[in-house]
Amino acid sequence: MKEYWTSLASLLGVLAFCQSLMQSIIPPELRFAFLKFFNRTFHLFSSYCYFDITELDGVNTNELYNAVQLYLSTSVSIAGNRLSLTRAVNSSSITFGLSNNDSIVDTFNNATVLWEHVVTQRQTQTFAWRPLPEEKRGFTLRIKKRDKTLILNSYLDFIAEKAKEIRRKNQDRLLYTNTRGGSLDSRGHPWESVPFKHPSTFETLAMDPKKKQEIMDDLKDFVLGQMFYQKTGRAWKRGYLLYGPPGTGKSSMIAAMANYLGYDIYDLELTEVHSNSELRKLLMKTSSKSIIVIEDIDCSINLTNRNKSSGLKAGPEHRIGSETRSGSGSGEESGNGNTITLSGLLNFTDGLWSCCGSERIFIFTTNHIEKLDPALLRSGRMDMHVCMSYCDFSSLKILLRNYLGYEEEDVDDDVLKEMERVVEKAEMTPADVSEALIKNRRDKEKAVRELLVELKSRWERNVKGGKLRGQSGNLRELEIVEEEEKRAIDSQNEDGDDVEDETELVDNVGKD
Repeated sequence: MKEYWTSLASLLGVLAFCQSLMQSIIPPELRFAFLKFFNRTFHLFSSYCYFDITELDGVNTNELYNAVQLYLSTSVSIAGNRLSLTRAVNSSSITFGLSNNDSIVDTFNNATVLWEHVVTQRQTQTFAWRPLPEEKRGFTLRIKKRDKTLILNSYLDFIAEKAKEIRRKNQDRLLYTNTRGGSLDSRGHPWESVPFKHPSTFETLAMDPKKKQEIMDDLKDFVLGQMFYQKTGRAWKRGYLLYGPPGTGKSSMIAAMANYLGYDIYDLELTEVHSNSELRKLLMKTSSKSIIVIEDIDCSINLTNRNKSSGLKAGPEHRIGSETRSGSGSGEESGNGNTITLSGLLNFTDGLWSCCGSERIFIFTTNHIEKLDPALLRSGRMDMHVCMSYCDFSSLKILLRNYLGYEEEDVDDDVLKEMERVVEKAEMTPADVSEALIKNRRDKEKAVRELLVELKSRWERNVKGGKLRGQSGNLRELEIVEEEEKRAIDSQNEDGDDVEDETELVDNVGKD
């Protein structure tokens, strides 16, 4: 073995001598061509393939270089001895990177590859339309020849996808709003954004743990379901309807979903949108891996149930065209184009235009589900209906832990049993319970006592008013909502298709 290394060292010495000799003999104008020929000859007899990925492709940025840099940052932070640190715009995290002319080994599909970060000084520029950096940067990938056809393409695709995931995690999430309606700014964007810093998570959300886990599992299945949606011929999107009394945590649920998935949020203000075409324009300018939210949809514009004679009245600029079955509404846009039709909103969530992006979630919230048109409630538009209810005992324990740091064993058994007895009958929302705990959070025992007093007071008031089941035979408010949702869905099954066909027909007539 010693003789082998000695021979190899001698051979390298001879090669180095020959190279220096040739450089002294060969004219400078031919030296580069000779070195290129020498390197190609060396690689011809080598068992490796070499691929150069430069930072710049001409004068344009090479996206593959940025992807490789991000991908290697996950391995460099663990294996590297000398690292470079960077932080991107709109990012709160630091990215590790290879230092100049450093290298690292990676493994993919049982094949070992070597990455080297090559940095050299750029020759003096004579003239350029765009000034170039003083240093030439690039990565050199070394792969064994026998592995080239097996992993090269799939490895680079893997790096690109991994880089997107890292970029999304490192970059702060954004909250978008359409304050200008559908008009564009100087960059051609209809949305304005601010960093999204809402701290709500599923762990802190005051909700039944089983229901939370069901929602989390559904979200996870959606994110991992690209192949499933392609196989079944469905657009890769999902709709959630959050309904219930005010203060039950609908907005906190949206924030928890965004933090769980790492998605941006587009808060769509319908009252700022004046036509179906503006609505489509806003949809086209949303990104993939995002949540599109319309809060209090029953209050934004007149999307009330057309089978009911009563409903919320919207301003004339946002009145839905086909409001009744009698055909009194023409469904056409007014002369100034200030109309959003029900058909336009349905196409926004479930029509052809809803497929212009992928991996997007639509969320509608409402305090009065019974006032929504059945066409908005069916599967394919609002796939999962989530009832945000009053505090139950499990929700109460989560709030005690969030605001006081109390676990179940930290509360007196008698007090805990009394809370469990009255909490559901008190019909207090998580917002009400939170406020009772916040104002006394400096004195935890006092906070628990006053919360119990408030729960009993609410319970007694509900009993006296005959609000609870068993007093006057009436259902609780939330149970009424659930019953009205069932009736709305049943009504949809009976004549929802006719309603949609009529809406589209009336809109088409208006356009003609």
